Amino acid sequence: MRFDGFDGAWWWGLLAAAGLTAFAMLLLFPVAARLGLVDHPTDRKNHAWVTPATGGVAMLFGIVVTMMTVVESTSAATAFVVAAVMLVVTGWLDDRYDLRWWLRIGVQVAAALILIYGGGVRIEHLGPVLGIGDTPLGALSVPITIFATVGLINAMNMIDGVDGLAGTLVLATLLMVVAAAAYSGNVVLVKRSLVMVGAVAGFLAFNFRFPWRARAHAFMGNSGSALLGLVIAWTCFRLTQNEGHPVSPVLALWLAPVPVIDCLVLIVRRKRAGRSPFSADHDHVHHIMRDAGFSPAGTAIGLSVFTLLAGLVIGQCMRWNLPEPLLMAAYLVALALWFLLTAKRARAVAFFRAARFWERRQDAAARNDA
Repeated sequence: MRFDGFDGAWWWGLLAAAGLTAFAMLLLFPVAARLGLVDHPTDRKNHAWVTPATGGVAMLFGIVVTMMTVVESTSAATAFVVAAVMLVVTGWLDDRYDLRWWLRIGVQVAAALILIYGGGVRIEHLGPVLGIGDTPLGALSVPITIFATVGLINAMNMIDGVDGLAGTLVLATLLMVVAAAAYSGNVVLVKRSLVMVGAVAGFLAFNFRFPWRARAHAFMGNSGSALLGLVIAWTCFRLTQNEGHPVSPVLALWLAPVPVIDCLVLIVRRKRAGRSPFSADHDHVHHIMRDAGFSPAGTAIGLSVFTLLAGLVIGQCMRWNLPEPLLMAAYLVALALWFLLTAKRARAVAFFRAARFWERRQDAAARNDA
């Protein structure tokens, strides 16, 4: 474990990004409707009020200003900023005009290419995932990087269906990236990841449901979910594709298991039913948990705790030198189990209803107080 180069100054990026994001949220509230940054209730959405969808723009502002001023800039960081601006602008236009899916995917591919050729950030190897030493990708590096980036962006878009869920999941992922980067001595990534932690936290102050606030005051919109998907892709690539501070790529699979597994299972299920992978339904994990009685806050906290536990357990297994093919197999087993569990919706709802012990205690306590 190497901690050389860490000092108190690296927290300034987190605080600056959080403050700038919150400041941008407050500035955008009065003009959100004029800019088209609002989310209207529909039959596909759970909220009942017109709500500002300013989170994506505000988080972008917090991240870009902090990365360009407080944290030293590099070509990789500049490429990330350019790609992020592209995605947020496209997401804003999509929120306003409902763009065609192929146009959104085209911009996402372009953003991935900017990371690859503008910043030198790509997936170049898979580590000893096959048990026979490192597995270089060679000519497959670019298409796999594009596929992973576009996949993460769309996975975050799909999971953004409950107040506080997407932001809290990304916060959990980023905290594990910070821990893994610190453990490997990757000071630069720790500083940049803390900037993104700050931006997400600044947004969640307006998006999460607290006991004293019954609903979210703002959403992230498609611009925000696209930005957070890029954030996960960029930080995980920088974490696992770094020769100076090596971290196994297998760990990346376990840093954001909920949106990725949920997305993969639903895409397979939709294709088997002859539907578009981008078609809407109510079969996501947060929909199932809602039917099982989970509150929005309970859903966000429960899935984020699972994310943290999964990442920490796999990280500890790597410290114990468990074979990486075994950890990869565990991921595939988790994928298969979720597919089987959700094959019958009633069974999945019953599973989560049984797991809702914490909120049942709170409900009982509230009834007793009444």
